[in-house]
Amino acid sequence: MVGMGWFMCMVIMVCVVSCGYAAPGAKFEELYRSSWAMDHCINDGEVTKLKLDNSSGAGFESRSKYLFGKVSIQIKLVEGDSAGTVTAFYMSSEGSNHNEFDFEFLGNTTGEPYIVQTNVYVNGVGNREQRLNLWFDPTTEFHTYSILWSKRSVVFMVDETPIRVHKNLEDKGIPFAKDQAMGVYSSIWNADDWATQGGLVKTDWSHAPFIASYKDFKIDACEVPTTADLSKCSGEDQRFWWDEPTVSELSFHQNHQLIWVRANHMIYDYCFDAARFPVTPLECQHHRHL
Repeated sequence: MVGMGWFMCMVIMVCVVSCGYAAPGAKFEELYRSSWAMDHCINDGEVTKLKLDNSSGAGFESRSKYLFGKVSIQIKLVEGDSAGTVTAFYMSSEGSNHNEFDFEFLGNTTGEPYIVQTNVYVNGVGNREQRLNLWFDPTTEFHTYSILWSKRSVVFMVDETPIRVHKNLEDKGIPFAKDQAMGVYSSIWNADDWATQGGLVKTDWSHAPFIASYKDFKIDACEVPTTADLSKCSGEDQRFWWDEPTVSELSFHQNHQLIWVRANHMIYDYCFDAARFPVTPLECQHHRHL
């Protein structure tokens, strides 16, 4: 029996490593803190809620800064008529030449699909929006939204399905976000001047408060001691799990998932907006899955 017990222990350990076991997320206060409108950031057991009403929105931020890794949060978006509201989950550095990776969830009138907008800023330059409709109702249950950032790429994921890949194309002369530590943030605010149908549909405050709910907070990333000292995370002799080719490159299955998302749910891609960009952006010329 001792031998069998040892064998079963080894099986469990191997499965934890190789079978995709997901460790439980941390408590909100272990990784995050309210960053503004603290009375609109509500802790309710395992769930944290951000509230928007006609007096204020709200936001929270990570307690630490990171360089490369994966961040994930489960979010249940505003139910019902959410027109005019924006809920954001993003990573960002500081300053005018900042880097930033955005999920922005654009509210809509009841019955209309939520639009998810992603954007990438490098050295203060954004204008790389993509928009898609989700293949589920994000207001009835929690779903996981993740950003995987490595030296090779930035991957946006919904329930572990990749919806966007922004590759490192420095060899083509295109800057990539790799030398600024980032915090992790989320917020909800009123953006009825642009969020829903280009600003045609305004926020109906009779439906306030608008609530976005969060749980299962995970950050598996390289924490920097200070934003000026990145050696722990970026040195040539440093190697982390997200640097492995099997992680930093999409698998065959993930590539097919991304193709499916783009074919069936994408409604806007800056790469094909000739009115905004008469000359196709250089990165769009080199990678079909931007």
